[in-house]
Amino acid sequence: MTAATTSPAARRDRRDRPGVAELLAAAVGAVPSGVDRPGQRQMAEAVAHAADSGEHLLVQAGTGTGKSLAYLVPALLVDGPVVVSTATLALQSQLVDHDLPRLTEAVEPLLGRRPTFAVLKGRHHYVCMARLDNSSADEPGDTLFGGNDGGGTKWLGEAGRLGKQIQRLRDWAMETDTGDRDELDPGVDDSAWRLASMPARECVGAARCPYGNECFAEAARQRAREADIVVTNHSLLAIDMLAGRHIVPPHKLLIVDEAHELADRVSSAAQAELSPDALDRAARRTRTHIDAENYEGLVEAGDALAVGLADVPAGRLTTGLPPALAEALTLLDGATRRCLDNIGEVKSDDPDPVRKQQSKAVLTDLSNTAQRLLEFSAHDVAWVEKDDRGRRAVVVAPLSVAGTLSTHLYDERTVVAASATLALGGKFDTVAKGLGLDDETDWTSLDVGSPFDYPRQGILYVAAHLPRPTASGLSEPAAEEMVGLVEALGGRALGLFSSRRAAERAAEVLRERTDLTILLQGEEALPLLVRRFREDRNSCLLGVMSLWQGVDVPGDACQLVLIDRLPFPRPDEPLAAARSAAVDAAGGSGFAAVSVPIAAVRLAQGAGRLIRSAGDRGVVAVLDSRLETAKGYGGFLRRTLPPFWYTTKPEVVRAALKRLGAS
Repeated sequence: MTAATTSPAARRDRRDRPGVAELLAAAVGAVPSGVDRPGQRQMAEAVAHAADSGEHLLVQAGTGTGKSLAYLVPALLVDGPVVVSTATLALQSQLVDHDLPRLTEAVEPLLGRRPTFAVLKGRHHYVCMARLDNSSADEPGDTLFGGNDGGGTKWLGEAGRLGKQIQRLRDWAMETDTGDRDELDPGVDDSAWRLASMPARECVGAARCPYGNECFAEAARQRAREADIVVTNHSLLAIDMLAGRHIVPPHKLLIVDEAHELADRVSSAAQAELSPDALDRAARRTRTHIDAENYEGLVEAGDALAVGLADVPAGRLTTGLPPALAEALTLLDGATRRCLDNIGEVKSDDPDPVRKQQSKAVLTDLSNTAQRLLEFSAHDVAWVEKDDRGRRAVVVAPLSVAGTLSTHLYDERTVVAASATLALGGKFDTVAKGLGLDDETDWTSLDVGSPFDYPRQGILYVAAHLPRPTASGLSEPAAEEMVGLVEALGGRALGLFSSRRAAERAAEVLRERTDLTILLQGEEALPLLVRRFREDRNSCLLGVMSLWQGVDVPGDACQLVLIDRLPFPRPDEPLAAARSAAVDAAGGSGFAAVSVPIAAVRLAQGAGRLIRSAGDRGVVAVLDSRLETAKGYGGFLRRTLPPFWYTTKPEVVRAALKRLGAS
């Protein structure tokens, strides 16, 4: 079902309003050094047309287009609220703290009023007064409170760091207007925040909560219902879709920025897991609400799960559940159902409805996950995870979310999906299919390009003479090539590696062979490393996947982006492997349909770290010869990248880097 179109009456009402071009000109004029960008104008007009016609839109806007303004400006002309969803907190903050305040001020004279906006996050992003109250302390063993000689309560570990952080959270909760964790400065550890916040599934609801009238999460939802533009995130949007779309306010237009991330966020929201540790915590949390027999039943189920996982190797479960694991899940399913019956309904006159609801939510999640694994549907993928710290878990996730998106994303609203990476191999088909768009849905696509002159600003160098990568890690020939490139420039290199082992080896080699400052992800906090990289022209920053997108270092601080190998999913990534196997079983090529598109998005995001402004110059160097030599997919991957000047000659690129270094 496509989104409903705007009524003729609503169109007539718009005739007296300023147009998109006029609003965009005012918005650009309010930006320091703002300039007219044809791609931005083209995108803004396309978004306005989509909102008016009800035709869904996929729009690729390269770096420098100014896509935020291109979708925010036409959003101001939509009758009713508009929802903007982002994948990263960085973009969410950019919209709320910078773009929207400047935009709404700039268009106020034209519209005759200042449009309003609000940010909406998941409930766990807001401090919970009920959770901080003594009566809603966690189960014994995890409680924040303990009795003292005077019969009152006090924070356990009061002299310790956690106790001090919790006390600071209590003080802050009395002063803050929003309760939003992002406004807490300095912040607190995740462990402290978990003890002061409430996941949505554990919330008893404002009507039954003793602090319902003071709830920060409810206040945020109320502000969102009254705003013209609501900024949220993909994770909450996914939960909203899976929960029947009652969290995000009703709206006619949904703008999905960083849309290449949406399918993965929906997969994560639909993923569930079971572990012995989780069962142990659940038993302790629910102990005060169930009788001794049912408590023992939960403990036995946790022991059985530990036994069932002990002899199962890590990896995907391709032939169903092993007998011991199936027996443990059956035991768990029965135990949780009996506990839920034992607890009964949560009533307004319960002595502690908050903790009772928490117990029910935890048990319900365990029961649903056990049942889902026992059914082992062809639509799900299951695998076992194990790590060196002793963690053991069985995980289940959907094989595909395209059907979920097709059913829940487009119904009764118009969707504009925007990103710098949507046209893979020059076409939108692959991403459109992954987002649930089919022949029965009315949609169109647009690539507005980028204002940057990529052939003049950047070089794409592929080290085609290197041997094909084999084992994980960094090969000696690739390491030699890397050192030569870095020495030619004299630092200013961002190294994007396919594995932690490769990044560590690269750091070791560069520290041995050069006098440059080598910054390795994991050795310090990432924001600190990025800041040091920006400030020190003789430095190199090396890391893994989280550096491939979101790192923004314009100017001459980053003039070389090194990529050690094509970022195909690892063979032991359960979801990618299962999806690839499903395509193979249907007679297609799982590698071409699954692995190549994943690599294309990752590669484009990584290469996009180089040119961030009109004055940037530099080289993207790929130390994987397959980008040149692979007949089937090399060209497809290159067509996904910006149109850099292309070479495979090492002497040419080293000379270019030396000229950059000298300048």
